[in-house]
Amino acid sequence: MEKVLFVDDEASILSSIERLFVDNDIALSFAGNADQALEIIAQEEIAVVVSDNLMPGKRGLDFLADLKYVSPYAVKILMTAYADLPTALAAINRGEVYRFVVKPWDNDEFVETVRQSLQRYRTIKALREEDETILRSLAQTIELKDPYTKGHCGRVAAYALMLAEALHLPQRTVKDIRFGSWLHDCGKIGVPDAILNFGGPVNASDFETLKKHPDWGAEVVQQAHLSPTILNIVLSHHERYDGDGYPHGLAGEQIPLEARIVAAADVFDALTTDRPYRRAFPMRKAVEIFSSMAGSALDPQLVTIFLGVLRTNGVIPDSLAAEDEQHG
Repeated sequence: MEKVLFVDDEASILSSIERLFVDNDIALSFAGNADQALEIIAQEEIAVVVSDNLMPGKRGLDFLADLKYVSPYAVKILMTAYADLPTALAAINRGEVYRFVVKPWDNDEFVETVRQSLQRYRTIKALREEDETILRSLAQTIELKDPYTKGHCGRVAAYALMLAEALHLPQRTVKDIRFGSWLHDCGKIGVPDAILNFGGPVNASDFETLKKHPDWGAEVVQQAHLSPTILNIVLSHHERYDGDGYPHGLAGEQIPLEARIVAAADVFDALTTDRPYRRAFPMRKAVEIFSSMAGSALDPQLVTIFLGVLRTNGVIPDSLAAEDEQHG
């Protein structure tokens, strides 16, 4: 059942809301401030967020604006006193909130507003599910340009999700990482087949063309209004931890975590599968090369965690670990 989160610093207001909705077959959650609300949202999917505006600490309007990054599909409602009405109207005009409720509220109107918001959430959710089909199809279209990368996007997604779940990231972020993994090379649609399928290292001119695919992919993602997490993955998955990557030469934690995760998954899959210019490395050699990239191309902490996850999931066979122990 979809859940509605109410945020208000006045306990009496939250008690009144609980009594109002007790017989409406709607799952409820409550928070006394923006920080508590963000903790709840990080742990479970919230369909509708109803927040007071004037609260100690972060104002409701600012809190709801932040939600577009951590819970972009939650429908947002702002509660406000009549004197604060211009603020509420400005928020609606900027598209940050769906509706507002004026205190003291009309009970029937308040309940109807929440019900309409839940319906809006269901509609958005249906579109998202349809988008998932579209995103998978787009990933498969990219792979058709390069027969050596058949199945690459799916494998990168599987590896990236293993790592994301090991890091206990919010489910919304995990889902976006799956989408971003499917789409990370979507900019390659603009790269000529002759470059993608060249049977060896490409020349400097062709490499400059190839290096444009993160920017080209990011433009596609922005036009499709996909989430910032997906955008970060598409744009930054070729950045290197030491700053020698592209397109912007970001280094260390300047590179968004989701992009560092997908970069690790992308590199491991590339090492363990055939490429146009070489055969797949044996697993032992692939692990050796992958480990050597810690701190240069890849985030060293993620490399350590990822190798552990791969062993736990049987991707790196136990026999390999046993041999390593025997050889000290």
